[in-house]
Amino acid sequence: MDARGYGALRPYVVPATLEELTGPVEGVVMLPRHLDWGPERRYHLDQIADARLLYMRVIRESATPDDLRRFLNASLLRKLWPELVLPPRVRALWLDQFPELQRQAA
Repeated sequence: MDARGYGALRPYVVPATLEELTGPVEGVVMLPRHLDWGPERRYHLDQIADARLLYMRVIRESATPDDLRRFLNASLLRKLWPELVLPPRVRALWLDQFPELQRQAA
């Protein structure tokens, strides 16, 4: 293992555009096991804490852009972005691709 640790080496995916993120904005979402291996994988998007947790998990754990497109929504992402707790490298990758997220957080 590299001295920087797993987080520095782990591959993360970022969508090509925010507009391709057309996932749900309301209701209950159940994540598949490859994104959430915990006992309770249901998230209520009308509850801000659940929505934040779902977005953090999907952003960190997605191995393909398909997962991002299926579970994330661009407008909800913009709203939640300032409150998402993400590994520094993940946040930097997303901000490199979408600097407007940083401007919205300011």
